Amino acid sequence: MLGRMMRPFRASLNPERDVELSQYLAGWRELVRFLIPLGSIFAFATSEASAKVTALEALVHGPEAAHYTSLATMVAWERPGIAPRLSAGCPGSMTMLLLHRALRWSQLCLHRVATGMLGGPDAGAQCSDAYGTALAPHHPWFVRQAAHLAFLAFPSRGRLLELACPGSKEAEARNALVRAAGTLEDVYNRTQGLLADGGLLELA
Repeated sequence: MLGRMMRPFRASLNPERDVELSQYLAGWRELVRFLIPLGSIFAFATSEASAKVTALEALVHGPEAAHYTSLATMVAWERPGIAPRLSAGCPGSMTMLLLHRALRWSQLCLHRVATGMLGGPDAGAQCSDAYGTALAPHHPWFVRQAAHLAFLAFPSRGRLLELACPGSKEAEARNALVRAAGTLEDVYNRTQGLLADGGLLELA
């Protein structure tokens, strides 16, 4: 499952330093499938992500598809002040920004679950801290409270590793998650740069 998730994300990073949206969204579809069995907090986040992926897919395959082949083409098409023809503002860029933040949280969680040591903070505390970094500043109070409650029921690190990589030894599972987190970080960093260049990081 990790391989199925990483392949489209890697493929989204094209040689022109752009992000191919169809591959990015395919990667997100696999990421959602991977995260849901890991616990209620992931289901809480991925249900919203699925809706956003569907919304972006509608643009990628819609009547203006030529402007949604990649993140750079979308940013150029929707850039504030450049494309007044978009009566709904920046629908793709706004949705992409929200997915972008969720990807950062997923990446931080996977990395911290993989690298946390015995005697250190438990996985729930580490992923809660990642939520505070990546998502909480953009969420209203009631959503932050719901997330806090969900983290109280977070599985142990050992259980998460078992769920993430069934049948693998702990060291193998940790290594696999580190590699997966590294791929997500590469995608996040490129997306961050493109959104920043387009002045779109503060849309929401």
